[in-house]
Amino acid sequence: MTEPRVVPILMYHAVAHAPARATLDLSVTPEAFAEQMAVLDDSGFTPLTTADLAAAWRRGGPLPARPVLITFDDGYEGVHRHALPALAKHGFAATLFVSTGWLRGPYDTGGGLDTMLDWDQARQLAAAGVEIGGHSHTHPQLDQLSDDRLWFEITRCKQIVADELGAPPVSFAYPYGYSSRRVRRAVRGAGFRQALAVGNALAAPRQGPYALARMTVRRSTGTEEFARLVAGRGIGRFFARDRALTKGYAVVRRTRQAVEAVGKVRGSRV
Repeated sequence: MTEPRVVPILMYHAVAHAPARATLDLSVTPEAFAEQMAVLDDSGFTPLTTADLAAAWRRGGPLPARPVLITFDDGYEGVHRHALPALAKHGFAATLFVSTGWLRGPYDTGGGLDTMLDWDQARQLAAAGVEIGGHSHTHPQLDQLSDDRLWFEITRCKQIVADELGAPPVSFAYPYGYSSRRVRRAVRGAGFRQALAVGNALAAPRQGPYALARMTVRRSTGTEEFARLVAGRGIGRFFARDRALTKGYAVVRRTRQAVEAVGKVRGSRV
């Protein structure tokens, strides 16, 4: 039996010449983004939306010879200003995961880290073929929330996207990449068909439709490094520091959750 196909899912954030300090590390310049799209085109990759990849894996349907996903988190204005023209030049599909409380407009909670999209721009992206997915309402660490707050963050995001774009989103991305079994159940229960984590690895069917891995593209990712990543070469070495930090922080987060759980139990006994 052959090994299930693996697919590179690229995770972008801001695309800007001079991003805010909070988004600098996870940003790329417009020139770098254009070069990376040219690498994909020259290498024969076919970008898909998140919904298309998940549906193909769910049905066991065919995929292009070299599939790839181009995804953006949060909803920064540069996705419309800079990334969309580069995507259109190559005829590439993409997915944008929006934190609805960060976008400019009637639902803005003021939490956006840089200049954010407005809803007219989001509609223009959708009209151009970009899949719009959910990324929570206010971008919290979902696995740290109470059940009620978790459900609000997921369903409020879904309802706003549906109201503004005319169709409910079917794909979700976890803020900060953090999820848990409880979070994944809630995302599925809210009607999302698939969800993306981070993981900094190639995505594969064995990960399940609610924990597909992505690879971070950041300011320091050079063109040669990018070409190696999408080809699946040197991924472990390139993301070794990220994985070490993730493992260490996972221990801290589990300890924090355990302490909070003990505190709640003690409080209930008072």
